[in-house]
Formats: sequence, C-alpha cells, structure tokens
Amino acid sequence: MAGVADARIVGAVARHPLAWGAAWSTALGIATVAGIAAGWPGWLLGALLTLLVAPSLAATVTVLHATPRRRFDEMSSVFGHFLVRYLALVVGVVAWGLSVVVGAAISAVIQLAAEGREDDIVGVGLDIMLVIVPAVVGLLWAAFVIRCAWFVARVRGWRAAPPAGAPEGMLAGRPALRRLVVGLSHPALFGAAGLFVACALPALYGGVELLLQ
Repeated sequence: MAGVADARIVGAVARHPLAWGAAWSTALGIATVAGIAAGWPGWLLGALLTLLVAPSLAATVTVLHATPRRRFDEMSSVFGHFLVRYLALVVGVVAWGLSVVVGAAISAVIQLAAEGREDDIVGVGLDIMLVIVPAVVGLLWAAFVIRCAWFVARVRGWRAAPPAGAPEGMLAGRPALRRLVVGLSHPALFGAAGLFVACALPALYGGVELLLQ
C-alpha cells in the first residue's frame, strides 16, 4: 500500500517537476529568511537550507554522475574552458580578501595578548572563526554550484522537460522517476537554490561584535 502511495506521489510530482521544485525552494527560502529575521537557532536554519537545496542537488548529482566523461569532453569549448576558470579565479581573489581580514583579526588578538588579556584570546579567536568559516564555505559552495549548473545546462539544456535530458541508461526502467530527476536538475532551479544557500550560510551563526577595550 505504501509503495502504491509513493508511486502516485512520484507520478504527480513528475508531471510538473520544475514547478514543484520551484515551489518547494521558494517556500523554504521564505521560511529561512523569516527564521534569520526572528533569530532562530543555527541548527534549525541549517536544516531548512539542507531541505531547500536537497531535491535539486540530488537530481543534479544523479544526472551528472550518470553522464559519461566523454560527453563532457565533446561539449567542451574554449569559451567554457576559460569561463569556468575565470569564475574560479574570482572566488580565489575573494578568498584572498577574506584572508586579509583574518590577518587583521589576528593582529587584534596579538594586541589583546600584549595588553595582558591572555584569557580573551581563545574566545576572540573562536568568534572570528565562527564568522569567517561560514563565509569561506559559502564561497566554495557557490563555486561548486556555478560549475555544476554550467555542466548540467550543457547536458539537459534549459527546457523544463527536455526530450533527451539525461543519459539513456539512467533510470531506464522507471520513467516517472526519470522525468522527476531530469526536471529537478534544471540548472536555474539548482543555481538559484544553491546560491541562496551560499548567501544564507554566514547567517547561521549571526553577527559577532568584538569589543576591544
């Protein structure tokens, strides 16, 4: 009985997977924004972000994993080659900028030690890490999302239900699930959900004020 119900649910969602995925991501995105504004705990916000991106992430990974490497080699171009590496360079420059901020923070910690406040060093260091680490993770995640969205767009295109949007052998015996996976792997859906998560990651800990007296 449960299997029949699951099949019906998959079949219903598979008819319009992109619409369902967009509605799911939008609803959880609104809940996340409301939670950030209301000061919900970080673990709850993290759970919302995980649920938000999980369907499109799982579908995208499934499509890319089932795509032979030779197909990517056939689709490669000089423009795509340099564009992806340019984006990686931008992310690297931003990460370097964050390292400068970390260096300034370390200088502040050393100043605290010089003023005879050695007990504050560990607390200030942890506060700095809790601010910097989510931001760096968000940047790396954004680079991952952009790269995966680029490749999945080359594999399945931008149509909501492409006629040949995935390798032929992927879920060949389950057409409804195949349509669901291909629909949820839409590059715009995954890109929007993934970049929203990247922007929201620094808010999991919240703001930190370093009072240097």
